[in-house]
Parts: sequence; structure tokens; C-alpha cells
Amino acid sequence: MNLENKLAVVTGVSSGIGLATAEFLLEKGAIVAGWGRRSGPINHPNFFFTEVDVRKQEAVERAHLATIQQAGKEVSVLVNNAGLGKQGLLEDISVEDWHLMFDTNVNGLYYCTRAVLPAMKQQQEGHMVNIASLAGLTGSEKLTGYCATKFAVRGFSQALFKEVRDFGIKVTCIYPGSVNTNFFGDFENATAPENMMQPADIASTILHVLQSPPNYHHVDIEVRPLQPKGKPQGRK
Repeated sequence: MNLENKLAVVTGVSSGIGLATAEFLLEKGAIVAGWGRRSGPINHPNFFFTEVDVRKQEAVERAHLATIQQAGKEVSVLVNNAGLGKQGLLEDISVEDWHLMFDTNVNGLYYCTRAVLPAMKQQQEGHMVNIASLAGLTGSEKLTGYCATKFAVRGFSQALFKEVRDFGIKVTCIYPGSVNTNFFGDFENATAPENMMQPADIASTILHVLQSPPNYHHVDIEVRPLQPKGKPQGRK
């Protein structure tokens, strides 16, 4: 897709992968609508921020309407990046945190996708990029809730791409390993920040798939640090 003057929505835009992705899209001439609970540091004539809690369907629908009114066009790109995780043994995870993860990671993705999809079908063009996790490919102890949500994102993405491919719409699911964001701040035994991938690394992958030829579709992409524990001591 040629991103020049295309309207792209990025959720969770205030920091990390969302922020880096918005900056990359702006460099390519896209009009970027940032959706989030707080604004980020972007100051660009083609960027505007809409405060929205993706856990609430009505809030997402209002944000979508405000976005197309402000931009004067329909959404061509949606990056479902908003997400969170809580660590703990299953019996120790609170019911509130369980619902928080599902409401954000799964229901929020559904609400945002549902809002933009009809216009994409009418345009016969669109691309939705869903940010999952390696936790959506394999289970990990003390991450039952988070893994369950990201497995749901994987199933959602793989089913949806088959529903919409004949309309010229792409759905790509990306499964990052550890990325140097605030996500891992409270996680035990997390990879050291200096050995993690950077948000810009993931953003570059998102940009690559968005700019792919019309009949070329990236469905699933797994990315991870090459040396998550750093270089072995004694080697250069």
C-alpha cells in the first residue's frame, strides 16, 4: 500500500511500539490518528490524538466517528497495539485483572476492528495489523491470563483474514518477543532491557508489511531478540 495521505489509526499511541509506529507512518506521508488514554509527544501537522478507552465499545465508536470527521476520509490502516499483561499464578490473579486483560487485549481489538471494517470493505482496501506476542504461540507459567488473550488475538487474526481477503483487505498478526517498553516493568525474570528489541524494530516490521505489494500478504510474523541474554562472555 502506498501510505501517502492514507488515514491510519494506531492504538496505544502514547509510548513504545505505538509511538514508534505513528512516527514511522508520518515519515511516509500518512495521516495518523492516535487513539489512547493519554497523548504522546508527537507534534506533527498530520497527527491528531483522540482520547479513548478501547475497553468501551461506545468510546471506540465515538473515537472512530471523530477521526473520520477530522481527517475527512475513511480509515485505511488500523494498528491494534493497545494491550497489557498481569503476571501471577492462576489462583493469585484477581478477577478484576483477568477481565482487564481480556477487555483490553481482546474486546478492545474487536471493537476497533469492527468500527473500521465496513468502510474498508467498501473501499476494497485496508490493512489491519494486530500486535500479539510470543505468549500467543506458547504458554508460559504465571502468564495464564495474558497467554489466553494473545492466543485469542492469534485465532481472531487468522479467522478474520480469511473473511476479508476477497475484499482486498489484509490482516497481519505480529508476535514479538521481549521489547524494551514499560510492559515488562513489573515482570519477574524479564530479559534485561539492553538485550531486548526496540520499539522502532517492531515499527519497522509494521511499516514493511503495510508497504507490501497488493497481492502479497504477510499473515503471521514472529520476531524475537537474536541474543536475549547478550553475547556470551569472552566473545567479541
